[in-house]
Amino acid sequence: MSANSSNRNLVSPSSSVVVSMEHSIPRTRRLYQVWKGNNKFLFGGRLVFGQDASSLFLTTLLIGSPAITFCVRMLLKIKEHDPLFNHFVLIGGVVLTILDFIFLFMTSGRDPGIVPRNSHPPESEEALDVNTPSMEWINNRTPNLKLPRVKDVIVNGHTVKVKFCDTCLLYRPPRASHCSICNNCVQKFDHHCPWVGQCIAARNYPFFVLFISSSTLLCIYVFSFSWVNLLRQEGRLWSIMSHDIVSVALIVYCFIAVWFVGGLTVFHLYLISTNQTTYENFRYRYDKKENPYTKGIMTNFKELSCSKIPSPLINFRSLVTEEDDVQDESFTSDLEKGYINSKRKFDMDMGTTYGKDGTRVSNILHDLDYTGIDDHLKKKAGSRETGFDIFINADQDHTYSQWKTKTGENSPLDERKQ
Repeated sequence: MSANSSNRNLVSPSSSVVVSMEHSIPRTRRLYQVWKGNNKFLFGGRLVFGQDASSLFLTTLLIGSPAITFCVRMLLKIKEHDPLFNHFVLIGGVVLTILDFIFLFMTSGRDPGIVPRNSHPPESEEALDVNTPSMEWINNRTPNLKLPRVKDVIVNGHTVKVKFCDTCLLYRPPRASHCSICNNCVQKFDHHCPWVGQCIAARNYPFFVLFISSSTLLCIYVFSFSWVNLLRQEGRLWSIMSHDIVSVALIVYCFIAVWFVGGLTVFHLYLISTNQTTYENFRYRYDKKENPYTKGIMTNFKELSCSKIPSPLINFRSLVTEEDDVQDESFTSDLEKGYINSKRKFDMDMGTTYGKDGTRVSNILHDLDYTGIDDHLKKKAGSRETGFDIFINADQDHTYSQWKTKTGENSPLDERKQ
């Protein structure tokens, strides 16, 4: 029995160590599971949607209801006179409807060009190694870090200003902006479209243009052939319209909708011809200075239609450790809130405390009680005696002993005693 108990005593510590090591091993998770943006993911992070992705159902309903109604209407008219004409009209309506839905979901369900976040701000030396007229500086959690809010970069021989993002902890690339809805910095940010529930940017802008263009064509197509269906019937027009309510409803609906999607299409064709984004146009970015990105109308259209879509900068299915994510979350969340303590500042990496004047104070010293010393100095300053008082009280003696215990060094007071 004693041997067994001794064996259990020998095994128990090792097993507890193994158990503690198992608990200390950080869990690995997919990046989309811990992503700090407001995106919604489907199919294991393969589909990336915006925060308001639920509006996609409304858009699908607004497009699908009249389109499917028109196709069913043409399908019922096939057995009537001229079936070949009705077949071609039906096929055209089905093709346009399918293409419209494809472009819609390719716009909404893909990464628009999200820029990866930094877990720590860039090095101050790197940030200061540029010419910048900005006098506004970034100084949040780390007092020894001083970054310019805006810096200048050269694009096609022109000076372009890029801003520092406090949320993503990076200098945004040229033409990038931070979407407040999705909470991400996005490449070549155009706008956030509530109808598709996604940011429109570098990687889905071509599909967005195809979506609104196909929607415009679909509205014109249904509007036109609904009129043809009315005019091909014999009798008075008003009498025919009173009996064919479906065609009349489609005509009214498409007439109203074409002004929205058609106007949006024309506006984006203008932006493509001038190589602007909606964000830049609304901010009058190039009204008083030359646009460094435009290359002529034909080249601008060719750049959009023939250029390769940029590869995603983030693999949302990559594995990350949950421990690193927690540390990063605590740092970023405090930095985003602009946390600044009025009396002292903390260095997150070194665990060092900074005083009011910004000087570094060691951890072994900041917990000491200096009340007795401060009171003694105040009494000295208030008295007329200029000589050094060799007598100290018990509180001061205890404070010096505590300092000696933590630092392992002799204090000046001990030297004087010797």
